[in-house]
Amino acid sequence: MIRICVFFIFLFANSTFGQDDGLVVKKPGDEATATGPVKGTIDQYRIITLEKDTTYVDTSLHIAKEYRFNYLRRDTFGLLPFPNEGQPYNHLKAPIQHRTAFPELGYDAKQFFYMKARDINYYSVATPLTELYFKTVMEQGQMLDAFLTLNTSERLNFSVAYKGLRSLGKYINQLSSAGNFRFTTSYSTVGKRYTMNGHFTAQDLSNGENGGITNVGNFTGDNEDFKNRVRLNVYLRDATSFLKGNRYFIDHSFRFNSKEKNNNLYLTHQFNYEHKFFSYKQATLTTALDDNQGTIQRFGTAFVNGNINDETRYNRMYNKVGAVYENTTLGRFTFFAEDFRYNYYFDKIRILNGEVLAGVLQDRINTVGGQYEYRRNRWRGKFTAINSLSDQSLSQLEGNMEFSINERNRLSLQYQKLNKLPDHLYNLHQSSYVGYNWANGFKNEKFNNFAAQATTQWFTAQLRYSVINDLLYYSDDAVDLNQQIVTPKQYEATINYLSLELRREFRFRKFALDNTVLYQQTEQSQDILNTPKFVTRNTLYFSDYFFKRALYLQTGVIFNYFTEYYANDYNPIIGDFFVQNQTKIGGFPTFDFFVNARIQQTRIFIKAEHFNSAWTGNNFFSTPNQPYRDFIVRFGLVWNFFQ
Repeated sequence: MIRICVFFIFLFANSTFGQDDGLVVKKPGDEATATGPVKGTIDQYRIITLEKDTTYVDTSLHIAKEYRFNYLRRDTFGLLPFPNEGQPYNHLKAPIQHRTAFPELGYDAKQFFYMKARDINYYSVATPLTELYFKTVMEQGQMLDAFLTLNTSERLNFSVAYKGLRSLGKYINQLSSAGNFRFTTSYSTVGKRYTMNGHFTAQDLSNGENGGITNVGNFTGDNEDFKNRVRLNVYLRDATSFLKGNRYFIDHSFRFNSKEKNNNLYLTHQFNYEHKFFSYKQATLTTALDDNQGTIQRFGTAFVNGNINDETRYNRMYNKVGAVYENTTLGRFTFFAEDFRYNYYFDKIRILNGEVLAGVLQDRINTVGGQYEYRRNRWRGKFTAINSLSDQSLSQLEGNMEFSINERNRLSLQYQKLNKLPDHLYNLHQSSYVGYNWANGFKNEKFNNFAAQATTQWFTAQLRYSVINDLLYYSDDAVDLNQQIVTPKQYEATINYLSLELRREFRFRKFALDNTVLYQQTEQSQDILNTPKFVTRNTLYFSDYFFKRALYLQTGVIFNYFTEYYANDYNPIIGDFFVQNQTKIGGFPTFDFFVNARIQQTRIFIKAEHFNSAWTGNNFFSTPNQPYRDFIVRFGLVWNFFQ
């Protein structure tokens, strides 16, 4: 069977993706470097992050590529997808990382597909480079990510990319449609006295919001009629949510001394202007329940009889100016000031319980801070401190240290102390639904996060411990289980969270067993931060070359499992998850079978997802009333061109 799959993949790729041969440069024994007809050396195709970390274009095929072959283009271990592509992911890990002290918009469940400034990369390439990503979806649509970058000179680079998605889904009112446009440019003068990275993004995401199935028993039962998922009744048949945003970003620096020396002095500036818009629309307010149980309004009473149209707008402008002293022996010292301005607003002024509910939150926040970076020999460190100068209480302290024993073994420690202003949605919201209007003055959230990681040639282990105070969350105030009246709250007590994640791969000849296991434990007086105790992913796969090494193939089975827990539920009006303690999900295994192949710079992916669903029972859910994905066969490819 494997050789038959290999034969057809080879014919398909050889007839469709043939390219002219070019120079091949590859580090001996390094499968993670570019392979095939590359027009220059590998280190001439650079990818640079916002933090100036550099990697190289990778056209190889390994198991990590299988984990990253999804719309997010990253490993989604610890995330539980909804039934359709382009919908939110529920959290299997505690979502307490990558936070900043500044307030954000909110609507966090809608932000998975929204690329932030730190997600944008910059490039430097010897010749024009193109990458095409394609993957099939659940029903009537496709995913595509097309990318092109080129250097017009050694010191000037441009890139343009567009990631698009359309997927109808298998349930009623579940259409996903998304677009992410990115344009970047990088420039430096001779000798790199002045350097600049900048980008523009235009992003949008539209979702049909069905609110989940009304009768879970119809899904879990044995009635063959409901195998056709469009026969399952849902709470909302004409509701949609829409998030869009544009961002203008520039990060540049100027060195005062004309040539780079042992001692250098820089002036730096970072500018970020962003506009976001979120809307929730619902034409029909009532839902007919199953078995003649009458009708309800899913989100309670409303000020109108229909045509809900809730809109939120948000503008932010961020400037960071710094002075940097760099010494080749001592390291890099940075002193900076930040100016953060925001305007979060609605187009109405509401009167609720005799009180006027303001429609605007706007403020200006000024901070000062310092940063020290050290990179020498085997040591690497970065320490940052930020404190507010204006009236708002805001502070951030971070430290990262890494020691490389050798190329395959390193140790790292991280610490973060964060005094974070609440995201805007917690403090203000307006809606045509009565229960979704509020104006609050919550205290800051406080986080103390510790992490230690060991990356060795045998295994990778990461230990995290967090102490959280004044955590903000949403919960449901409705008495009727068929309703959701979700409001924000603040947990006054302390939460202690511990996690240990282990990764280890075992190899025997052409076979390998890749294992990732996560253990989590939370101490809290109420069930607020809920996670499964164990999450595991285990992949048994086979790798080999075929057809005189023209084709490299990997095939195997992926097993995923997490223990039962009170998973957060999802609410489309606020575009976020809320805490619930009535229904547990989990305890169901999923098996995926995959066949992946590489021919030159083309990687082909074929996958039978959740193929065990037919015989392990319909007890698989992403939230208490949103089912997990059914069995489906999907395929796609990633194709690089080096012109």
